[in-house]
Amino acid sequence: MKFKPVILCLFFFSAITFNSIAQCSLCTKTAQQLGEKPALGLNNGILYLMATPLIIIAIIGIRWWRTEGRNNHEE
Repeated sequence: MKFKPVILCLFFFSAITFNSIAQCSLCTKTAQQLGEKPALGLNNGILYLMATPLIIIAIIGIRWWRTEGRNNHEE
């Protein structure tokens, strides 16, 4: 099945980026002043805002790919 390598790669990359730091230099300085727990919340918020559009684009791409695949088989 062609999906196994793709799923394996997605799992691998998501495991790597799970503990990533997504703060710019200004946000890092602000987070250092806030303390540890608010800094973690700020970092998680940045990751959430980054992931949302990527997930939406992935869903649209998968739906488009499936639709195109069905149209090519019907011709």
